[in-house]
Amino acid sequence: MLKGFRFAAVEAAIKKPGRLDLALIFSEEPAQVAAVFTTNKVKAAPVLLDEELVKGGTVRAVVVNSGNANACTGAPGMADAIETTRILGNGLMIPMEQILVASTGVIGVPLPMERLQAALPRLAAAVGEASLADVAAAIMTTDTFPKIESRQAEAGGVPYTIAGVAKGAGMIRPDMATMLAFIVTDAAVEPQLLQQLFREANELSFNSITVDGDMSTNDTALILANGAAGNPLLLPGTPEAAQFAAALSDLLLSLAKLIVRDGEGATKFVTITVKGAVSAAEAKQAAMAVANSSLVKTAFFGQDANWGRIFAAVGSAGIHVEQLRTELFFDDVQMVSNGLFVGGDAEARGTAVLQKSDFAVLVDLHLGNGEATVYTSDLSYDYVKINADYRT
Repeated sequence: MLKGFRFAAVEAAIKKPGRLDLALIFSEEPAQVAAVFTTNKVKAAPVLLDEELVKGGTVRAVVVNSGNANACTGAPGMADAIETTRILGNGLMIPMEQILVASTGVIGVPLPMERLQAALPRLAAAVGEASLADVAAAIMTTDTFPKIESRQAEAGGVPYTIAGVAKGAGMIRPDMATMLAFIVTDAAVEPQLLQQLFREANELSFNSITVDGDMSTNDTALILANGAAGNPLLLPGTPEAAQFAAALSDLLLSLAKLIVRDGEGATKFVTITVKGAVSAAEAKQAAMAVANSSLVKTAFFGQDANWGRIFAAVGSAGIHVEQLRTELFFDDVQMVSNGLFVGGDAEARGTAVLQKSDFAVLVDLHLGNGEATVYTSDLSYDYVKINADYRT
């Protein structure tokens, strides 16, 4: 059972009434914090503010709103983010500098501060009345289901919990994907180790998914570790640290896969692996080229075993490729050998694979030991419909 964290969620009618859209994660004691933010050069006010606040090393609370990104809102947007921490700090009786802010929703629209000013005291008063599942529901935008995961482990015979929520369905690509993720653990973890393990886990999870190849202004992934479980401090190079790393990585990957499965209009969940590249970096570059290709993704939607589109995407990735050494598989069906279509019944068998809701694509370059796996969805009619009227 997760110790030392409490939650709250209320309706602020930020975009429209009738749903929870303002959430709070509160640690009873100062928690170590590690974070990863969007690499987009256009950053929302909450991202800019949090990038400074996390330098303090510890936080007590995270407040999140959905329905409005508070991005491209200039100095007034930053003032609104700061005002949010001031009001909540007064309500929780904690320093405003120990409150992180996150927002998601429409870009370029000022926050409805009158509604937030009315809702934030209610949010502070409601601490402990909600669950982490309520937080997961409150941060959704075009998501069709809340995303929540938890894992248990132990250190020195003391059990601890890692739990997390995420949101995201569209505007998803790495560095980071367009999403919010908030992870909490009652484990005691050495601060530098926490940051290292969180970044490493992000690279193989949230930085290895793509729905539509568009990067957000608001991507934020945070982990808070408050030590309330009472375990011996997790230190680098120990078996206990390795166990924590494995549990954290597994949790983040599960959340990341849920985002892909909930991709806007998605009908397919596709695992793309490139192996045999000259380096892992080149393998990931190629895998992402395939995963982000509109032609490849529409072929997945149409259940068309058009392996040539995948070859073209790999060849355009800017990595070393020798066409006549390359192989390609849909699940266990080989489509290409030595750069050429294998013929026979491969077309029919490959089409049968693409008719499934979950399948894998493997490209083997036969050039080295570099390997990477990414996760993506198809591109459907519904994706266009959802994003054609997102602001209405």
